[in-house]
Amino acid sequence: MSNNQATIEDLIDEMYDVLDKGWKMPLSSGKVLVDSEEIRAILDDIRDVFPEEINQAKTIVADHGQIINEAKREGDSILQAAEERAKALVSQEEVVLKAQQRANEILTQAQAQARETKKACNEYVEDIMRRTDESISESLTELRKTRQNIKNSQRSSQM
Repeated sequence: MSNNQATIEDLIDEMYDVLDKGWKMPLSSGKVLVDSEEIRAILDDIRDVFPEEINQAKTIVADHGQIINEAKREGDSILQAAEERAKALVSQEEVVLKAQQRANEILTQAQAQARETKKACNEYVEDIMRRTDESISESLTELRKTRQNIKNSQRSSQM
């Protein structure tokens, strides 16, 4: 078996096959004669494959750690961004609330000012109308006096 395709498990299985095919020694408790060259070749293949698989395992473990670290960093970054977004939204909400409060204050002031202006206008118009009424009354009184004088003067001249 070539060591490019073989894994350690494959090579161990191959060694078991060699042992199973070996010649059992009579009167010995499980001893077997095997082809030492074949066993050495398998052991050499194991020696060649073993560091490669260990390196692959180390790479996988290192990658695993790196992936976990990257995921943790990304999770922390997402969490931090979410916290900042939440703070921004809360801050934005506070700004909106303050703006609404200020708008309500301005509206209340504007309504009060409008009432005061309306009251002042009504008082001004009332004053003008009163003065106009007084002026018209005086003029009417003058007119009536003048008319009466004209009537009196006509009566006197007819007499």
